Amino acid sequence: MNIIIGTAGHIDHGKTSLVRSLTGVDADRLPEEKKRGITIDLGFAELSEGDDRIGFVDVPGHERFVKNMLAGASGIDAVVLVVAADEGVMPQTREHFDICRLLDTRHGIVVLTKSDLVESEFIELVEADVAELVKGSFLEGAPVLSASTKTDDGIDEVRKALFELASKVSARPAEASTRLHIDRTFSVKGFGAVITGTLASGEITNGSEMELMPGGGKVRVRGVQTYGNDVKTAFAGQRTAVNLGGIDHADVERGMVLAGPGSLSPTQIVDCEIEVLKDSARPIRSRQRVRVHFGTVEALARVEVLNEERQIAPGQKDLLQIRFEKPVTGIPGERLIIRQYSPQFTIAGGRILDAHARKRRRTELPLLRKRLLELAEPDTSWPRRVLIQLDPFGFHGCDLEKLRALTGLKKDSLIAAVEGAVEASLITEAFGVYLPKTAFEKLTAAVTERVARHHKEEPLSSGIARETLREQTASKAPPEVFRKVLLELEAAGKLSAKGDTVRSSSHSSELSSDEKAVRDNLLSLYEESGCQVPTLADALKQASASTPLDPGHARKIFQILVNGGEIVKVSEDYYFSRKAIERLINDVREYAGSAENRLIGVPEFKEVAGVSRKYAIPLLEYLDGEGITRRAGNQRIVL
Repeated sequence: MNIIIGTAGHIDHGKTSLVRSLTGVDADRLPEEKKRGITIDLGFAELSEGDDRIGFVDVPGHERFVKNMLAGASGIDAVVLVVAADEGVMPQTREHFDICRLLDTRHGIVVLTKSDLVESEFIELVEADVAELVKGSFLEGAPVLSASTKTDDGIDEVRKALFELASKVSARPAEASTRLHIDRTFSVKGFGAVITGTLASGEITNGSEMELMPGGGKVRVRGVQTYGNDVKTAFAGQRTAVNLGGIDHADVERGMVLAGPGSLSPTQIVDCEIEVLKDSARPIRSRQRVRVHFGTVEALARVEVLNEERQIAPGQKDLLQIRFEKPVTGIPGERLIIRQYSPQFTIAGGRILDAHARKRRRTELPLLRKRLLELAEPDTSWPRRVLIQLDPFGFHGCDLEKLRALTGLKKDSLIAAVEGAVEASLITEAFGVYLPKTAFEKLTAAVTERVARHHKEEPLSSGIARETLREQTASKAPPEVFRKVLLELEAAGKLSAKGDTVRSSSHSSELSSDEKAVRDNLLSLYEESGCQVPTLADALKQASASTPLDPGHARKIFQILVNGGEIVKVSEDYYFSRKAIERLINDVREYAGSAENRLIGVPEFKEVAGVSRKYAIPLLEYLDGEGITRRAGNQRIVL
């Protein structure tokens, strides 16, 4: 078992000395720390016994360095709350304890250090003080041990208690994407950039391609160490050092995340569930500026309280939107701490529910609260969570890569969750795009209704153009989704979508006897007119004269002849029968066969076609477009 244990407690209560007595490692590494005799930044050490390995994160206790403490506390599995026996519970003891509780730390022990400086009666008073502090928390009933780093009394008991504690810590979630929150970065001569951090989830393998976020780009893993030893692969829960290629040390900083390529994406708005500390001086209010800590990042932000009162009172839990002033990288379920902007002290903490949220209108608040409260429920299944994450996208949907960023799941876990959601008919898959089943059904209904309306408005039409249908019903949906809608409706026998036209399967464009008469009249009129056709208005008027149909109705019947190819559109003004056009082409080619260089001019064409210039010019331009002729100066070459 690999676990990470963090120290917590007031300045000068002996956290670093305790780690040194347990491991033999002085976690104070900075010259300034040696000089001043206090911990300023994070320190690290390890302790092994059999197959169990404990990594220690030693944090500073001074109030000025709480942000450094938070960078280490976010990755711990358990805590050692250190209280000096000669001072008892102090202000930073309380704040560190509150931070660990708000970070949902579930395991720990209490160690009363400097036990050699006081009598046993005073230790009992400190124990009572500690019991009052931890009452009702994860540390209630936890071992409370006395120890002295001067005499080593109690150190063996503390060591034993820590390994017993390690056996109780649950393994980290196996479904989460690889994430290493960077807490240190430095350069090693001959190797380049090196980062360290606690591997929160997933694995990092030597030689693999990774991504630094936000804004760091693609990097290559050139070497991996855990607890100072070279390894091929580091696993979740281990203190890990990674030598990176493809980036300069100066471009890496604490707060960045090393992740699998394409698995996460930056965000600036997250929706959270938070708890305001009961002894906070005032409630958290909308528009309040705060400092937010999660992973190893500290970021300034504004908050928007997601309730009607627009505030969360001390001691209360509720929903909150955090709007960061710079991009950050987080996932659902990640714990965070909120501190007052100035003066700086901890006021609240909680967890991210939606890592890629957006600003909402107040009218959307009821639905948003319902969605977030369901995400907050621990029993909500992953297929259901996938649906909830997809809901805001509607029929736009999103692909697997986007879903990975939304859920924080590794690829195989996400695929399993998505497949479960599809099988449960919660979502629909449309050629790699996933969307809520309800959104897909709504779009399907819109497509069906629009086709039916087209048939009602244009009963003689063979159907609506596919692209027109998409523009009018699904212009903002991905093409894959529209394609899936048509395939589903075809499979259900409701639509026919052959070629470029979509129609209802039940639709029939059979003409009435009057409509057939108009059709026959039009076709006869154009065939008899040859190349000297009437205007369209005159043709429609003549064809419908002996029927009760008006020219407007006749125009629709005329379009059927055009769509069927029996009437050919030569220009906006002139239409000709297919037979007349075919005869004209034959006549032109016969003339060209006897003409010099296969040339024909306008005068010759007028004579061949038996038409005036008003017909000749559009007909020649039509023949050019059809590849029958090609212009050569004032003449045409017959091809």
